Amino acid sequence: MLLTVVLSLHVIFAPWSDSLPTRRQPGPVNNRPIIGILTQEVEDDVMKPFGKTYIPASYVKYIESAGSRVLPIRLTQSTDEYENIFKSINGLLLIGGSSDLETSDFAKVAGIFYRLALKANDAGDSFPIWGTCLGMQLLTCLVAGENLLTKTTAENMALPLNLTKEAHSSQMFQGFPIDVMKALSQEALTGNFHQYGVTVKTFKENEKLQSFFSILSTNTAENGAIFVSTMEGRTYPFYGVQWHPEVNRFQWDPKLNFPHSSDAVRVASLLAEFFVNEGRRSLHHFDQPEEEAVSLIYNYTPTYAGNFTGYEQIYFF
Repeated sequence: MLLTVVLSLHVIFAPWSDSLPTRRQPGPVNNRPIIGILTQEVEDDVMKPFGKTYIPASYVKYIESAGSRVLPIRLTQSTDEYENIFKSINGLLLIGGSSDLETSDFAKVAGIFYRLALKANDAGDSFPIWGTCLGMQLLTCLVAGENLLTKTTAENMALPLNLTKEAHSSQMFQGFPIDVMKALSQEALTGNFHQYGVTVKTFKENEKLQSFFSILSTNTAENGAIFVSTMEGRTYPFYGVQWHPEVNRFQWDPKLNFPHSSDAVRVASLLAEFFVNEGRRSLHHFDQPEEEAVSLIYNYTPTYAGNFTGYEQIYFF
């Protein structure tokens, strides 16, 4: 299980109103959104008897809690099938984990959806992508065209965020009340479970990353390296966190440092609602309700995994 970590720098807050400003202009709204979650190869030996790919149930609950349905995306389908799925869903979530960022099927299929999303957004067809932990790392690889990760261990740590100036004008934090933003920068509200990341130095030296993403927060790893912990696309609705908002509400292993304070829960809720609301801007849909019904996560039953993993439940495929 791979999760992510964050450190903090206290931020001086401007005299804003109750929440940060909104830049998005109103447009058509889809009130029946479906977010696709890309499955990932099973790497852990204790999980292999249950299936070849998986999605932790915490990610599914995270998306559903914000008012969206979930469609699991398999790794064994054709390009044509992925194109049809893309036309039927309203956003993509790339989960944390331990797959290879260049050679795995997880990375290859993510690349197909990434390129489809670029093309769609360029044409005015909004399609958001969210990457958590490994998912964020994969977004940096797709944008940069190379793996820029270095050792930035933040293992089983809850941390506050060192928010940047850009965070205060960001899309991601636009609806956050002032007290929650203060808590995010001062309290250990972000769960980190990662070994690698992109340092701020590497990010700023890479023209592709620098021009594509804005850094919204940084943190300091156990080895002193300062890494990018939150980012968002400057033009595209692509978002990444090196930490795990889903654990704040839906994972409970007492051996793991999951933040469960009321502020931690509020942060997770606000981020889930933000991403699903981004998905509402997409008007993609299934042509047939019967096809939609058989594609959703409701057709699968999660397995209890709390006795052999850090997850309470896992969907295996």
